[in-house]
Amino acid sequence: MILYPALHIRNQAVSPLTRRSSGKTRQGEIVHPDPVEQAAAFEAAGFPWLHVVDLDAAFSESSVNAPCIEAILQRIRIPLQLSGGIHDMRAIETWVEKGAQCIVLTSAAQQNPALVREAAARFPGKIAVKIDSIGGYVARTGWANTSSLKALDLALRVEEAGVTKVIYADINLDGALSEIDLEAMIDFAFALTIPVIASGGVHSLHDLTEMKSHSAAGIEGLILGRALYNGSIDAQEALALAAS
Repeated sequence: MILYPALHIRNQAVSPLTRRSSGKTRQGEIVHPDPVEQAAAFEAAGFPWLHVVDLDAAFSESSVNAPCIEAILQRIRIPLQLSGGIHDMRAIETWVEKGAQCIVLTSAAQQNPALVREAAARFPGKIAVKIDSIGGYVARTGWANTSSLKALDLALRVEEAGVTKVIYADINLDGALSEIDLEAMIDFAFALTIPVIASGGVHSLHDLTEMKSHSAAGIEGLILGRALYNGSIDAQEALALAAS
């Protein structure tokens, strides 16, 4: 199983979002002031991939984090998958040229199916889609409500379009460090032929063990975020377990 440590970057610092009970998001605490150094630390720890989310780009029309992400790409040697505010071919081309190994489309996958298909054809093996689900339906940006599109229907659509993998998150769990909905994750992965990367709700080695035991269903990897920063999961123990 592939472990992806997550760097959620906001205002040039590592600062994951959290979710209120109302469903609205709020900026979390700064867990590291220097994303480049944190990325290098994850690489030194032995993680094989890095998952980077540009939160400013995801929630606004502009971002101050592009120079920071470029510096990460220049600093590390492990592959990086990038998410957040990527809505057109120009942005995809730019980040692929700068060295991102995987581009993760989010809202664009729902709003612009033609872009997904074109990008997957132009950059085979480099395009993924992240699907945030609330109660089985695709969550809208900001996680406050859902669309009428089922998460699995969108996943099947982007699979047919040629994406290399799907990142799946249950927003009722994501960022809350509650129990992961393993049954829903297994059912989702089993319905697809492309790999699924799980995101959200993992806060212990027990969760990782449970997820790994069902990798045959198509769960290829796991994104680790807050649990790495608060010490709930030890990086070396997690890597050893994933490789066992």
